Amino acid sequence: MLRRVLVLPSGRIAVAILAVIALLALFGPLLAPQNPLATSDNTLASASGSHWLGTDYLGRDVLSRLLDGSRLSVLGSLEVAVTALVVGSVPGILSVYLGRAFEWITLRLADTLVALPFLLFAVAVIALLGNGITQAMLVTGVLVAPLFYRVSRAATLAVARSQYVEAALLSGASIGWVVRRHVWVKVLPPIAVALAQTFGVGFVIVSSLTFLGIGVQPPAPTWGGLLASDLGYLSHQPWAPLAPALLIMITVWAGNLLADALRDVSGEAGRALVNSRKTRTDRPDQSEPAPTGGA
Repeated sequence: MLRRVLVLPSGRIAVAILAVIALLALFGPLLAPQNPLATSDNTLASASGSHWLGTDYLGRDVLSRLLDGSRLSVLGSLEVAVTALVVGSVPGILSVYLGRAFEWITLRLADTLVALPFLLFAVAVIALLGNGITQAMLVTGVLVAPLFYRVSRAATLAVARSQYVEAALLSGASIGWVVRRHVWVKVLPPIAVALAQTFGVGFVIVSSLTFLGIGVQPPAPTWGGLLASDLGYLSHQPWAPLAPALLIMITVWAGNLLADALRDVSGEAGRALVNSRKTRTDRPDQSEPAPTGGA
């Protein structure tokens, strides 16, 4: 599927941007030119040779805090996406095969999670479990899980009614074998689309929670936390929120762009689209005159 995504220009752009964001998450803290937690008397300074993006209200280097905070921001959104994937997809697939009781219970749980007020529930659970990034992201992932539940359930229902799956069950194959051998291959494309989309949604959620001071203990930097602190000093540095806001916007845009590319290349329509693009690329230029035989 990755090769098909790279055929599309939008897919290449999304993969390139997300690769850069991943490198920032891996090596950003190592590339920080200064200690992101070190304070100084040089507060709210403008950009200079020693502070490329200036300093904040405590004299900390903004560029170093952006680079150091990239790891927590990206890992938090990944935790949201992976938690939602596991909590939502597994029950969604099994609800088709484990009987009406399991199906009814999981459907009601999914409806309940959708109906819960997100921010209020997250704050309440974090107050019980402690204000940590892991607790906040696990709670957020559970609240986003109904998306994966419905996507995986709908895709599984379409596959479960096929003749080859019914024949495998009648021949004595276990549910686990049928899911691994037949169902998962068909369910994977829509789940991949939902996962890419959830990464963008999770990034917005992580930034929103850290903007409110939930999930991260100060003075640990995150992009949402930097955005919140910069907004308090707009009269001194009106340009300060631009850097964290642009990073958040570009990351979310790349996640949504990747989801669109995955949706375009999945299924028969996607294969036809990719094949048509390859045919146009490999087709020789018809404008050149055909060579003629010499005398």
